[in-house]
Parts: sequence; C-alpha cells; structure tokens
Amino acid sequence: MTTATKASDIVKYYENPDGGPVIGVVSKPVIEQDGLYFKDLDGSGKLDDYKDWRKSPAERAASLIKELTVDEKIGMIFTNSWRMGQELKEGEERDETGLLSEQIVEEADSIFSAEKTWGTKYSLQTLKLRNLILRANPTTRELVDWINQLNAVAEDTEHGVPVQVLSNSRNENGEAVFGMNEAQGVFATWPGTLGIAAAVIGTGDMGVIDRFGRIIRREWDAVGMKKGYMYMADTMTDPRWQRTYGTFGENPKLNSEIFDHLIPAIQGGDELTRDGVAMTVKHFPGGGARENGFDPHYAEGQWNVYQTEGSLEKYHLPAFKVAVARNAASIMPYYAKPCKEKSAEQYDLNGKPIDWQPVGFAFNEFFIQRLLRGQMGFKGYVNSDSGITHMMAWGVKELSVPERVALAVNNGVDVISGAFSVTEAKEAWERAHNDYYDTHDVPAGYTREQVTLGDEALDRAVTRTLTEKFTLGLFDNPYRDPAAAEAVVRTQDDWDEAYEVHCDSVTLLKNADRTLPLDKEKTAGRLVYAEAFGKDKETGEKSTASLRAMLESDFGLTLTDDPAAADYALIYADPRSGNYFSATKGYLELDVCENKTVCDTDPEGRPSKDGTHEETTLYGVGRIAEIADAVHAHGGKVIASLNFSLAWMPGNIERHVDALVAGYDTYTKACVDVIVGRHPAVGCLPITLPKDDSVIAVNADGVCVSPNDVPGYDKDKFMPASMKDENGKAYAYRDAAGNYYEYGFGLRY
Repeated sequence: MTTATKASDIVKYYENPDGGPVIGVVSKPVIEQDGLYFKDLDGSGKLDDYKDWRKSPAERAASLIKELTVDEKIGMIFTNSWRMGQELKEGEERDETGLLSEQIVEEADSIFSAEKTWGTKYSLQTLKLRNLILRANPTTRELVDWINQLNAVAEDTEHGVPVQVLSNSRNENGEAVFGMNEAQGVFATWPGTLGIAAAVIGTGDMGVIDRFGRIIRREWDAVGMKKGYMYMADTMTDPRWQRTYGTFGENPKLNSEIFDHLIPAIQGGDELTRDGVAMTVKHFPGGGARENGFDPHYAEGQWNVYQTEGSLEKYHLPAFKVAVARNAASIMPYYAKPCKEKSAEQYDLNGKPIDWQPVGFAFNEFFIQRLLRGQMGFKGYVNSDSGITHMMAWGVKELSVPERVALAVNNGVDVISGAFSVTEAKEAWERAHNDYYDTHDVPAGYTREQVTLGDEALDRAVTRTLTEKFTLGLFDNPYRDPAAAEAVVRTQDDWDEAYEVHCDSVTLLKNADRTLPLDKEKTAGRLVYAEAFGKDKETGEKSTASLRAMLESDFGLTLTDDPAAADYALIYADPRSGNYFSATKGYLELDVCENKTVCDTDPEGRPSKDGTHEETTLYGVGRIAEIADAVHAHGGKVIASLNFSLAWMPGNIERHVDALVAGYDTYTKACVDVIVGRHPAVGCLPITLPKDDSVIAVNADGVCVSPNDVPGYDKDKFMPASMKDENGKAYAYRDAAGNYYEYGFGLRY
C-alpha cells in the first residue's frame, strides 16, 4: 500500500451465505466459486486448499506450509514488542498514514534482548515477521486502525499471511508494569486477578469467571487482537514472588476450577473458535516455587526449588492439567530450571522420579515433550517466555544464539518470544544443511541435530501456529470496524459487571466493636480525616487529594484536616516492594515498613554476613500510628484499606486500626462502598499472609523456614513445632481479635 488512506477506510467485505465467514480484503483479489467468496491469498486465481475456508484449519495449514519459503517460516517463529506510530516521539519516522512506526533502532535494548529493529514495512515484507506484542495502551480506535494497517501491509506480500497482534492481559486494574500488565482502563476493567479470586471465594459463584471471560472475548475480538498472554495458572507458594499479584492465589483447587471456566469463556468453547481469543496459559510447570522469592529474570532466581517431596504434582501442576484438558491454545514455559541439589524427590504423572535436566523449561525436553505433551496430552503449541535465547538463557548460556534457537524449537517450542532473531535462526537452519560442524565443535553434551534447525522441526512449529491463525479466521478477515469496536468496548453492562466484582473482592479482615459499616447514621454530623499512603511521597499526596475529593463528592462525608478533631479516620495504603526486572540487594520485603534495615544477599542468594540496606514499602507508614493515636485520644475510630499486590505482613497497620479491609488492585471507590455499607463485605483472602519475618526467615545455607514450594494454607505442616501456637499454627498473621489472616478468611457485617 502506498496511499496515505488508512486501511480501515478502504477494506472491502464480502458476505458468504449460510454462516460462511466474512472475507475482508484491501489489496488481494477475491475468488468467486460455487456462489461463495474466498480470499486469493497469493493472487494466482487458483482456489488452493489453504484459501478454502471449507477445509479444516489443519488441512489449510498443511497446504500452506508446502508453499512457504524458509524465510517466511523463520519469520513466524518469533514474536517481540512493537511500537505503534501513534506512540512515537516527534521526529521519529512513521509511515504515510502515521499509524506504523518506520523508525530504525540500531540496538533496541530491553531486559529480554538487545538487537536492531527495523521499520514496520521492512519487518513485515522482508523479515517476514507475523507476530507482534503490543505493550502500549491506545484507545480502541487507535488499536483497530493500527492492527488493520499492519494487516494491509501483510496482505500485500507473497502469501498474504496475516499479522497476529498479542498482548498481556488488559482487563484488570493495577500498576502498569512492562512485560506483565502494560495496559488497563480502555477495556472493561476488573480488579486484579487476586481480587477476582477473592470475589469468587466469597460469593461461591464461578459464574464470575464465565462473565469475565466472555467480556474479554467480545472486546478483544472486536478490536482484532486475537491472542493473549494470559492467564497465570501458577500457584503462589513463595510469598516473596513479585508476580504474586498476577495469579489467582495459592490454592491449586481454586485455580483449577477457575481455568476450567476461563478457557472456554475466552476461547469461545470447548475448542478455539473463529470469534474466540487464543489463550497462552503461563508459566509451566508453575513459577510459584521460587527460591526465597528470587525472580528468574535475574541469575539469583534461575532455579525452581522443590523442597517438599511431591510438591510439583500436588501444588503446581493441577491448574495446567485443566488448561490442557480445556484445550488451551498455547502454553508458556517459565524461564527457570529445576534444581535437583536443593529439592526433594519429585514425580511425573506416572509416579516415576522426574528427569532433572538443569536447563530452562523452554529448553527442557523432559518437561515439554515427555511431561506436557506425552503424559498430559497437550495438543496446542508452546510459546516461550520473552528472552530465553538472550538474557534469560538459563542452563544453555554456553550455546550461541543460533544454537539456542535450534535447541528450543527441537525440544518443542513453536514461538520464541522477546526476540526477532531471524538472522540467527537462518544460520541455525543453514548449519543443518551445510558442513559447519565439520569444521566447528558441536557443543559438549549436545548432538549436531539438537543445535541445528532442520526442516521437520521448523515445519512442525509453523504448522501449529498457522493452524491457530486459520482457526481464528485471520486469513479470511483480520480487519475490524473501529466504530463497531468502540461500541462493544463501551458496553455499560460490561463495565457494571466489572465494578460489581470490584466490590465483591473487598475483604473485611478486622471489625472491632462493629466499627463498620460506616453508614450515614454513624457519620451524620461527624468529621472524617482521610489520608492515602503510597510507595513514595508524591504518590501518597496525589492519592490523598483524589481520596478526599471522592469522599466529599461521592459519599457526602464532612472532612477535616486535623486528625485530633476527627471522629473517624480513613486510611488508604498501597505498599509496593522491589524492582521486578532487576535483582534487589536482598529478599523482596513484605513488611509494611519505611526505612527498615534488612540484610543483603550474597551471589548465591544467601543472607550476607555483614551487608545491610534499607527498604521502604510504604512511605510515611509511621504517620498511621500518629493519626490513630490522635483519633483514639477522644474516642474516635480508625479504618484502613490495604491494597494487596503481595502477601503483606500487615502488623504495622492492623495493630493501630479498629477496622481493616483488603483490596487487590480494587478501585478505591469500591473499597469505600464496602466501608460505608453501600455494598456488603463479601470477599475472602485468596492468599495467606505471613505473620512476620520469622516465618520467612532464611538460614545461612539459603533455606527458608517455611518451604518455598508449599502454599500458605499448608505451610504449618512443615513449620518447627517450637513456632506453633496453642492452635498448632505458626505461619499466618493473627490479629488482636485472634483471627488468622489465612486463605479463605473474610468477615461479614
């Protein structure tokens, strides 16, 4: 396309009768045969099997794979982040429509890889790329126009293979974090996944998940974004894992039930459908078994440690079994590698000891081929996590990038994320067809076939992903109408449904002397002091201004600036800990604290003998006690709302307040709705909160007193008897009323 007219404005649609697919074209001709329309993908005028929508997706993929060049195939085994023209800075190159980035970056450095990126047209036409990750947060119309423009360029190539745009989840509220949940607020916005789990536990209604999934499917299909890196089937077992907030909690039974409903709701049924959205369930075989919380984006976290015999199968695999049974389109293996030396015996699904191959799960023949495909029966395709061939190539660092690409594909990976290593993959393919290893050593421990990319493995990988694209209807019509998409995304019932779950997620943890609900009768003629706390001073100040404005305008409360004059104080706390993409100096801090002195860790992840540093998870947390003292001095009450993105140790808040509610990236207004009694307290904890530092203490050998691979509700089985109280409990936080803040707990009014 050389015209500046947007593809959205010139798409031609052809309606097939009797439920046949709509054909959408910009540049390619259409074949009319038997009263039906077919897109002539290569412009030959011949109705090949891959053009014929009456054939099955598998038949069409098998037909097309025979026609593709090696370069076309190689372009399809990669996916990486891509920039929209709309998000470029002034002076950076765009195409004539302004929608596509044509900016060349000599070394696009990210946590995943460092490589040159070309303009969009060159990348689609010459490099043959067809899978792009969107991390920006555009409007609905901007997103539709961009995807349409990408596909107009792709359509005008030799076989018209469409572009598949994918993203991490976009339907939850929360702090935007690159590589995890970059966007929110455009689509119907639910609480964080922990909050969704809290609502499901509290209501006992798995229909919440059905409705959640159906809304996602409608919205994503409406904009033409047909694949999601979602959701996490991981069981959270080590509370210091940064990705806790993206899970559905610590109970594998609940996680399994959620995925039993979520996958068909998003994908469109028992099998992926044309109007469905393909799910990539992550991170196999479960990322929760972190060694003291260290994340595998950095070297300290490169191991999965299973301290407890049989924990892999008991706690970490169940939700993935359901994902396989429910025909999840794709599974994403984690970066980490299993550690035999630090683990107890683990077993496969046949009761035999697992094969401890010390390489990342995406390179791990046992976990991908024998366990996932062989024993679990997975039929979809494997999409690696981002960066396995560059920054996070754990266990295969001695291999070159071409060898890593080949090994991953040979061991079962069909799409490599976080890189566009087309040149390196072509080198791996050429080495399978030339005499390279006649004059170069094959890496020790590998065969020539393992580290070169043969045609059989390449065809297998591409055929699997082509089958998905045919199933989703992308070859017949990847285009969407921006106005129609906006109407879908604006559907008020969907937003109302999401807000109801925000309210249902709020969990009442403490309610001394029936402080709550803080209804109109209690607040009539009374003064309320309100303050919000965040990870830094500026965040707290901005949140305080928003909170106070909302309390006055939406709830009609009379506010005071003086805690000593207040009858009630309302505290909102949103702690944050650590840096996701770089190693912290020590362990991820879970205490709600400011300037707390904690130990450093050594290169092996053990407590340092002499190094310390300070950690702050909530700026100004000491003021909460001061506010409480001022309010309590004249008989007032203090209510706090604590946002849980991690399993916080809440003592520095709980002991000072009369009532405490929990949210999970829940709208602040929804938390207040529950506090004032507009909505009942419904939610229940999806995770167990650690009592204090003693229950996650790590000894000199780097071993945690509470095993990393066991959920909070079961940790007491393995805790020292000397740490247990009169009820046989050691791990969970216990408040002044004697309640344990453990999985499933939640008070009612």
